[in-house]
Amino acid sequence: MAARADYDCLIKLLLIGDSGVGKSCLLLRFSEDSFTQSYITTIGIDFKVRTIELDGKRMKLQIWDTAGQERFRTITTAYYRGAMGILLVYDVTDESSFDNIRNWMKNIEQHASDTVNKILIGNKADMDESKKVVPTSRGQALADEYGVKFFETSAKTGYNVEQGFFAIAGDIKQRLAEADSKAEPSTIKISLPEPVNPSTGVQQRSACCST
Repeated sequence: MAARADYDCLIKLLLIGDSGVGKSCLLLRFSEDSFTQSYITTIGIDFKVRTIELDGKRMKLQIWDTAGQERFRTITTAYYRGAMGILLVYDVTDESSFDNIRNWMKNIEQHASDTVNKILIGNKADMDESKKVVPTSRGQALADEYGVKFFETSAKTGYNVEQGFFAIAGDIKQRLAEADSKAEPSTIKISLPEPVNPSTGVQQRSACCST
């Protein structure tokens, strides 16, 4: 007898964005509640797992961390197809990483499922205000344009990291529940026995089958 799974739902998430925006640090903060300044650049793809509880359901999050460099782009696009949710990450102190969110959105449109949930993350919110070049209002405006939720986070301090991951997990949970409720009930075809002629005791064939 197979052992019962320790979760009710498996959710696959993908972190995308330019190299250096802090995707790996966000993942480390969320999965292990730790932070390191000396995190090496992700080569290709990596993933971590964390099980959370949401509305009484245990949800296992399998979170894939992708490399931002162009040379790994062909590797990482293969992971778009299986993703149920995608976190687009930029660095609030790096204008180009914010501008490139539009390119990452195009990649999603090309490679991911039409129903995939998305969320926009502006990381490194702990940085000094003088270094912040992408104001919160611009991040929110871009999120509104794409119709997605927006969070500014800090992998260093943990600010809003849990909230961001829980928000997209909740959106996916709701989408799956709505899809289940809309699913057509399966039709069971029952073959009824042919009626019996009361005078002869022989089953009568229906007209469509008579020769």
